[in-house]
Amino acid sequence: MAVQEMSRGTHTTACACEECAREGHRRAVAAFLEKRDEFAAGQGVPAAVAHSLGASRQWVSDELALSARTVADRSREAGNSWLYVFSRRAVLAVWIAAGVLLLVQVAAALGTGWSTARTAGLLAALLLAGLLTLAARAQSVRGGLLAPLVGEDNRLSTSQAVPTAWVVLTAFATLLLALRLAASAPGPERQALYTGLALGRALPLLSVVVLTSAVAVLVRRVVSVRIMSQRLQKLPADRPRGADLLTDDAGRGSFPDAQYVLVSTVVLAYAAASLTRFPDRLPQLPWALTLLVALSAAVYLAAKYAEGSRPLVLSVVRRREPGDLDAAVRPGDDIEIRGVGFVPPGAQTPEMLARLVVRIGAVHVHVPLIPVPGGFTNPSDAVLTVPVPAEVEPGRTEIQVVTAAGVESNRCTIDVAE
Repeated sequence: MAVQEMSRGTHTTACACEECAREGHRRAVAAFLEKRDEFAAGQGVPAAVAHSLGASRQWVSDELALSARTVADRSREAGNSWLYVFSRRAVLAVWIAAGVLLLVQVAAALGTGWSTARTAGLLAALLLAGLLTLAARAQSVRGGLLAPLVGEDNRLSTSQAVPTAWVVLTAFATLLLALRLAASAPGPERQALYTGLALGRALPLLSVVVLTSAVAVLVRRVVSVRIMSQRLQKLPADRPRGADLLTDDAGRGSFPDAQYVLVSTVVLAYAAASLTRFPDRLPQLPWALTLLVALSAAVYLAAKYAEGSRPLVLSVVRRREPGDLDAAVRPGDDIEIRGVGFVPPGAQTPEMLARLVVRIGAVHVHVPLIPVPGGFTNPSDAVLTVPVPAEVEPGRTEIQVVTAAGVESNRCTIDVAE
């Protein structure tokens, strides 16, 4: 896909394809890492600010923040391009799966002969593939078939992926039985198909569908309420990834998510095998497996209630360099804010780190990025180092941290001397 631009009579072409977007992101990352390591080695600082530690540190931080913003922009462009390409490939994968089913049906029919059940199964797969294709085209910008699985934070949602899988299996099984009923003549076969749709047989399956769907609704409500009340910090991702189903927002493995996906996958495979073995009825789950899914969902839901916390300032002290004398905090000094929760999950990128702000009285101070080879010494999740601006009036002053997610910490009072 190409974008044609006309500017002041000159004709330029900017390619917005996936490969070019990824290449732009790679170049931006390489440029940022080179600049960070250069500054960490003490190089590249202009002579006009090199004489002042505070001025040079602020200049370096501002330069890194601008470069990090460029990296974030290129990353979002690459993510949007990936979603567009994925929406097309996902539809192709659905139709390939339908073709594989046809080949399997034909291979199985060589020994036992073609049957009405095989015809109904193939037609059900084609109908479901058609419906999924229409849905994907309506949401092609957000990833097509991936759109219902993506949460508000642009990550794959475990709570939405699990019930979606159950709904797709149930829809296929229902279409299969409906087509077989339409093709069957009055008699024992039709009666057997009606019996396969009986509530008593389908109740465990329907219970799992209702339960997992209810968990998805509850999790969405819980997360929204906790964000609004500033008890949970959420930051958007550049693009959804498959690992999101098994990890938290920081990319670390999450036991509640992993066990929910694992249990649901195993029970779903059992239901699919049951449908293959008995295509004349809805998949019949033992109540023990239904209870297993319910327990797994309860663990997952409890974890969602328990996760998240607000940033907490425990203490504020004057930062003392080697050789300095102990003294009171004065304008121009560096202070060290100690606490927890300053860098929420998903905010470890340089762009997000540059968004950290410390409110000192009425003055808003952006936390400077202090580079070292391979990373940053400031800011961190437990310690922030910021200068006290000259605009801060002497006397008792309140300190408050505002994270990249916009959540405010508690207030801590310090005395600023003249």
